[in-house]
This record gives sequence, structure tokens and C-alpha cells, in this order.
Amino acid sequence: MYSFHERKDCMVLDEPLYRRWLEENKESVTRPYTEELINGIPPKHSKPEDRPKWEKEKEDLNSRILSCIENMCNDGKRQGIIFLKHIAKHAPLFNFEKDCEMNCVPLEVDEERVHLTHKHLLLIRDPLQSLSSWNASNDVHNGNVTPNEVGIVNLLYIYANVTSKSDGSGIISVLDSDDLVSDPESIIFDLCKDLNIPYSDEMLHWEAGPKVCDGPWAPWWYNGVHKSSGWVRESNQVYRTLDPKLLPALRVSLAPYNFLKQLTHRYRSRGPPPSEIYEDPRNGNLLVYVGTPGRGRLVPREFAGVSPWDSSVQGGDATWEGIRVYRGKILSLERHLKRLFRSAKALGFQNVHSKEQIMEAIFQTLAANGMRDGAHMRLTLTRGEKYTSSMNPKFNVYGTTLIILAEWKPTQGKTTYDNVKGITLVTSAIRRNSPSTCDSKIHHNNMINNILPKIQANLAGASDALMLDLDGFVSETNATNVFMVEDGILHTPHADHCLPGITRETILVLAKELGIETNVRRISLAEFHAADEVFTTGTMGELTPVTMIDGRIIGDGKRGPVTTRLQESYSLLPERDGWSTPIPPFKDTE
Repeated sequence: MYSFHERKDCMVLDEPLYRRWLEENKESVTRPYTEELINGIPPKHSKPEDRPKWEKEKEDLNSRILSCIENMCNDGKRQGIIFLKHIAKHAPLFNFEKDCEMNCVPLEVDEERVHLTHKHLLLIRDPLQSLSSWNASNDVHNGNVTPNEVGIVNLLYIYANVTSKSDGSGIISVLDSDDLVSDPESIIFDLCKDLNIPYSDEMLHWEAGPKVCDGPWAPWWYNGVHKSSGWVRESNQVYRTLDPKLLPALRVSLAPYNFLKQLTHRYRSRGPPPSEIYEDPRNGNLLVYVGTPGRGRLVPREFAGVSPWDSSVQGGDATWEGIRVYRGKILSLERHLKRLFRSAKALGFQNVHSKEQIMEAIFQTLAANGMRDGAHMRLTLTRGEKYTSSMNPKFNVYGTTLIILAEWKPTQGKTTYDNVKGITLVTSAIRRNSPSTCDSKIHHNNMINNILPKIQANLAGASDALMLDLDGFVSETNATNVFMVEDGILHTPHADHCLPGITRETILVLAKELGIETNVRRISLAEFHAADEVFTTGTMGELTPVTMIDGRIIGDGKRGPVTTRLQESYSLLPERDGWSTPIPPFKDTE
């Protein structure tokens, strides 16, 4: 409010609906100035010059706006701003369709003389901060701590009303008080841009003390802000304990705050714009499945998450599967789910989702996102939420947590590989886990053994890293299984240190069908360097030719004939009997 008060083109009204709200709620709300404000009579201790301010409060909002307009016109201003500071709980008194006070003199202007545009600004504050400082004003609000007093729920009501206007003219900007204090210049600059008004540096500073625009209740509420002279964060941070009796109000207030927070400029600019990060723009609006057995739900990606007490967060204690969707079918779903449950059993999970529950969740997720082709799903099954922080599984008492992340993801693209031109590999200094340390037969979420080699590959400018076992033989890459061709024979490492991938198994079957001789054995790095062809396999990227390893060109540096034949055969699998599961029909409306 003080920022706008400093503008020379602006008039400010401080909570012009407060008197009416207090009058309508005086039986349930107590304030030390209730009767005085309702009747427009200053308290006994007031100064004579305060009387007009108290009397002015008896006027309705619409009349006060018209008075501001008249004053601006009389001053010869061709353009001006009327800044109305409202408290969110006063919202039921405002007609958002007509942008005026309910049941009062209509807000009508001479349209040939005045063009009036309404824009709404929501200022939000972390409800935890609001409630933590609540006791400081306890003598004013008499300990009446409700979600309405916190106000964030009411702000969501305002947002819904403004954005639902029948003429589509709802214009709204959301500011977070933390952002405003930490970077006032840019936040106010963005606000002025949203409101289509010129930015002014004078909005950053003001003189300390009471202001002409203050409502008559300022002596009870504004002592702290009267000490300020601009947007400056207090140097002495105050750490407060939250009174447990305030937790119900906090729980109600957090969800709407989190939603509105995501509408602020600071949140929306926290990373590159969506056009730069989403290969498919539809991935910015995905629905994600999260839940325990019988209690799962679909939520927008920005609201998706698991508890900090979930075992996946506490210790990477989870198993996962990557699954692809092709032309109305899910490839190798039965085999993926079989491996998922085997891993869960090996990890000793209790109260596990049933196969039927997981399949139902998969179909719900695909239907909600409209996915029948060109999609990839990441299924994660965690040991579930603990009731206390610990690695001990006995504290997991709520059942497993299922997460289904379905994305629009082509088999070839920015987030996968180039299956025609191929990729390059570099050998990692990190060795692949052996069964004596962390058995890769369990498709677990302890991925640090894969992530560190991937970092090495990134730094070396390679697509992925080739990993060796403890004896120096090739195991797999950080993300895929690996094959090589020598004199027409297809070779792949034993699955003793690596994951026995489902795509790896599929390629061995297809090779036999095509009459390609196969050999599963220990293979040295030198053999891969000298191979005629090399390719990787995985559900996400299918079959990807490798054209260089550690600076050695593989074959002629192009995709080889054996790789090409297997790619062609693999692409036909979704239509073959026994290889895929049909996706049920979707209904847009019931």
C-alpha cells in the first residue's frame, strides 16, 4: 500500500470494506474499536483532526471510488490509479462480476469522460510466518485464530471469482511477500508490467511514520510498519515457535498458498521457460499417479510429491520399471510387472500393491493424460512412508507407495538417443556393482552407481558411460545393456554384474528368430573397441547404435546391418501376439 501511496498518479483507500465487514460480524469478531468504526465516531483519546477519517469510513466503497475519480478529474489528471487495499476475508462483500461493493449504489461513470479498468493483485504470505507471529497482535484479535483470519483460503476464493468472470476480463497478478522483501525492485517492476502502468523508483521508499492513507485502525495494527522506510529485510532474524493450537489453521491454509505461490513471477521464472525444457509441450501439463494401496490419486505434476518420510527419500529404498506405450498397447507389461514384484519381494516389502491395483493405476494415468502412443512410463514402487526417520523397515506401517510418471517421450529425441546416427561412449572409472555389494538383479533405486558414471560421460562430452565389472570386463552402460557384433555373431555380457534387461532378453529372442548366432559371455573392453558393431538396449531408447567408444570408431562409424535388422524386427513387436497388453478405450465424457 505504501509503495502505491508514494506514486504521484495514485490515490489509496485502506480497507474500504472493513467497517461493513465488522458491522456484519460484530457478534463473532471483537476489536477494541468496533463500535467507533461502525458509527464513524473516533475514540475518546483521538485528536480532533482524526474525526474526518473516522466519518469517511461510513461511506460505501463505490461512493469512495467515484469521489477519487472526481478528485483526479478536478486535478486535471488524464490518467490515474486508485489503489484499493482489501483484506481477503472481506471478499464476500465484493461483487467480482461488476467489480464493486455488493448491494450499494452502483459504480457508474460517464463512459465518454472516464474509462475505468479493474485489475486484481493478490499479496500472499506463507501462513506459517503469519501464524508464528500471531501472538504479537493477540490483544487486537482476541486470540480468534481461524483460517479466515489467516486469509489465504479467502484469496483462493477471490482468485476463483476473478478468473471466472463471464466476460473473460479477469486480470490477476500474484505476489509473495517473501519475494517482495528479498527483491523489491524486480518484483514491483514485474507488477507494474502486469498492471500496464509505468514503473517508478519512488515505490521502493517512503518516510517512516503514519501516512495519510492509513485507515483509522492504524494505531492498533501498523506500529511495526510505521517504523519502516522502504523494502528492507530486518537484519535481526526472529525465530519463533509455532503454538500447536494454530496447526489446524495452518493445515487448511497451506494448500491454497502452495497453489497461489506457483502463479508468482518468481516461481514461474525459477528455471528456463517451458519452451526450452519440454521436448513436447504437453509434458508441462501432466497428471501423475501417487498413492498407497487403495488410496492413490492423480495430481498435476506441479503438485505431485511423496512424504519426506517415504523410504525412497530416506534411503533410495524402492524398485522401478520403465515401460513404453505403442499404438494403443503397452509393450512387455507382464514381464515388467513380474520383475517389479520380484524386486519388491527380494527387498522384503510388506503390504504391497496388488498387480490388479497397479494395472488399474496405469490405465487411469494413461487415460487421464490421453496417452495411447509415443509415451513412456516410469513406475516406482517404494517401501512406503515411515512414521519416524530411520533406515529400519519396521517403521514402514502404511504400505508401499506407487508413483506412475507418464510422459510424452519419443524413442529418439533430446531426452533419449539418436537411433540412426548413433551415440558415443566413454569408459567410466566407476565399476559396476557386483552381487556381493548391491545385486543388480534387484531393479532398485540406489542409482548412485549409475549417476556418477553419467556425470563422467557428461564431462567427457559422451552420450553415456561404459561400465566394467570388478574384474575389468564390460558389464553395461550407466543406463542400458550393451551388445557387440563380431563376424556376424551377436555377443553380450553375462548378467552377473548388470541388470538382465527385458529389452536385452527380447533382442536375444529376436536374434534367434532372425537366424543371428548369439553368445552370452564375459567380454573385454578391447573386444568392444575392435567390434564390427555395438549397440545399446533399453526400454526408453530401444536399440541405439554406438559409433565410438573412448575415441575408437566402431566399424565404419555408422549403424551396422545387424543393428538395423534387429531395430526393424523390434519395431513390429507391439502388433505381435503375446508381446503387449492392449490399453482399454478412453472416454472423454461419461
